[in-house]
Amino acid sequence: MKLPTLEDLNAAAKVVYQSMPPTPQYSWPLLNARTGSEVWVKHENHTPVGAFKIRGGLVYINALRRDHPEIKGVIAATRGNFGQAVGFAARQHGLAATIVVPVGNSREKNRAMQALGVDLVEQGEDFQAACEASVALERERGFHRVASFGAIAVHGTGTFAMELFNGAPELDTVYVPIGLGSSICGMMAARDAMGLKTKIVGVVAKDAPAYAMSFRAGEPVSHSATTQLADGLACRTPVPESLELILLGAERVIEVTEEEIAGAMRAFFEDTHNVAEGAGAAALAGLMQERQRMQGKRTGVILTGGNVDSEIFSRVLVGAENSDDVASLSQPGSIHSRR
Repeated sequence: MKLPTLEDLNAAAKVVYQSMPPTPQYSWPLLNARTGSEVWVKHENHTPVGAFKIRGGLVYINALRRDHPEIKGVIAATRGNFGQAVGFAARQHGLAATIVVPVGNSREKNRAMQALGVDLVEQGEDFQAACEASVALERERGFHRVASFGAIAVHGTGTFAMELFNGAPELDTVYVPIGLGSSICGMMAARDAMGLKTKIVGVVAKDAPAYAMSFRAGEPVSHSATTQLADGLACRTPVPESLELILLGAERVIEVTEEEIAGAMRAFFEDTHNVAEGAGAAALAGLMQERQRMQGKRTGVILTGGNVDSEIFSRVLVGAENSDDVASLSQPGSIHSRR
């Protein structure tokens, strides 16, 4: 798989901007003081579905409708943000959408998807199991399955990177969360297409370390994903195509703990009054972990989404500081445990 060119990214941007404006990038004084660097935040929490995934969904469904007008419906697996993106784009094109989520998925993300008119199916113990279930339903319903990672989707995610690079001064380093890899691949595509020298650091959850382990090994390595806060990063098997690109274009891939993610969620709210979900706060958690390394430099972090259940967010704000407290967010009585 090749990264999209500047022509590809500009064409994708035309599609995206038919449905939404560019999102902002701001440098917040309190966040600068906290991190010790001039940090520019790319606010993908400001899209119509509260996350960056809408960009890839819009570009993918537009291409699908153009090339296969006979398609009547689409199906996808998700923990939430990708499902909203597919549902939003499908509704625009008059397509039916079935979304498969793991059992016990976020109640509020489920409601947001259903509000877009999708048929929501709960099946499987985690994201990977939901993916497997979506393959069976694809055959059963005769719908087109939309994969969470793919070349066309990267064309879409690359548009937020172009906006950041055009809207901020030249950046030394950008921190990007890695779920399956579309956001970091889009960032690398824009950097290379625009001829920039910015270093790109991938960030994963320590409790979902497959991409970090794979980066170190130079080949795909599977590992269990048990992260509670960063469900958008809960990947246990890397996508070979995305890993190949990350190995070529990323500076390094680092791991952040649940406590560091919770701390970054609080930092975003305290310093900018923006809500970040766990995966959305991971990039800032990575920068805060490397604070000494980035002293005095100009950096960027991608706030990939703000779709966190209110009960979980309220508990993070009051200080789920230790691993036992963070883990309890998915125990009986919490949002994640409910059907």
